[in-house]
Amino acid sequence: MKIVGLMSGTSYDGVDVVAAEFEVEGDTLWLRPLGHRGLDYDEELRAEIAALLPPATTTVEAVCRLDNRLGEVFADAAAVGLELAGGRADAVVSPGQTVFHWVADGVALGTLQLGAVARVAARVGVPVLSDLRSADIAVGGQGAPLVPAFDALLLDAAAGPRAALNLGGIANLTVVAPGAPVLGYDVGPANALLDAAARRFLGQPCDVDGARAAAGRVHPGLLAALLAEPYYAAAPPKSTGKELFHAGYLDRHLTALGTPVPVDDLLATLTELTARVVAAECDRHGVAEVIAAGGGVRNPTLLRRLAALGEGRWQLRGTDELGVPAQAKEAYAFALLGWLSWHGLPGSIPSVTGATRGAVLGSWTPAGPAYPGRPTEPPRRLRIRP
Repeated sequence: MKIVGLMSGTSYDGVDVVAAEFEVEGDTLWLRPLGHRGLDYDEELRAEIAALLPPATTTVEAVCRLDNRLGEVFADAAAVGLELAGGRADAVVSPGQTVFHWVADGVALGTLQLGAVARVAARVGVPVLSDLRSADIAVGGQGAPLVPAFDALLLDAAAGPRAALNLGGIANLTVVAPGAPVLGYDVGPANALLDAAARRFLGQPCDVDGARAAAGRVHPGLLAALLAEPYYAAAPPKSTGKELFHAGYLDRHLTALGTPVPVDDLLATLTELTARVVAAECDRHGVAEVIAAGGGVRNPTLLRRLAALGEGRWQLRGTDELGVPAQAKEAYAFALLGWLSWHGLPGSIPSVTGATRGAVLGSWTPAGPAYPGRPTEPPRRLRIRP
């Protein structure tokens, strides 16, 4: 079965497109990567998305316009995915662009992704899976993170405690260990605050290669204030996003500090924040290995600091070593979620999201399969074919 997976994360800088072929052998699900492509959003689209994100105010008209514009962008991306799949696919997974994740007192109450899925389905002519998070929220879950379903099948818990780390706008961690339930949660900001600072003070979408951060020095006072964020002390399951970690959040901390912080020092401090928060969680779980993916792996300054903090306790590696391109891992994970939903199998993990049960994720446009050929048991492991 061939599935095209799309992913646009909280960094809202573009959409990752993958095509994957799935085959079941016993209790093993084999994934053959057929190719991946990264398609950048133009500056106008990034600005439209930024104008909708909290704490900004917006209008229903603006939401409708952006929903349909994103639908066309995702339709273009899905068409690229069909090319990667050799011109034919059985399904497309288009989770959309998250613009709001409604969490009150630690409880997820709703979520909103835009991307006019009917436009995607009209373009590619195959069933498209969307709105993947709502089913988990409906049964008491956080609706995020969902990638741990992929991590839990890919990582071998029998080899000892291991973690999968995704460095997107938000840093997500999945932990597997022998005889223990899978853990997965949003740790804190990865690129979200770094990119907000780069846009505000450099006029650039990001600090390329972490070069400006590498030239700066960590500001102890600002770092201490940022580390005092209550979210870090909250127990999982938990999820967060740019409704918390946004430019206004950074502005409040800088204003409260009362003294100017040079931009290089600011970027160095935000890099240290992400590294410290992630490393503390890896240490807490006693992992021996951390497998990293996401846009943040393109930041050598952040990776060097993470590796230094873990030295002697855990080793930092990339998912490329396992056969999964680091820049496309989340898109492959959503392709897997599409395969699970197609076969009527849960894609969320209750120990990760806090749901009362695993949920079959998403809605199909047009109507999806009647679960033909559903495996009698869900797969126990995921392996990658070269």
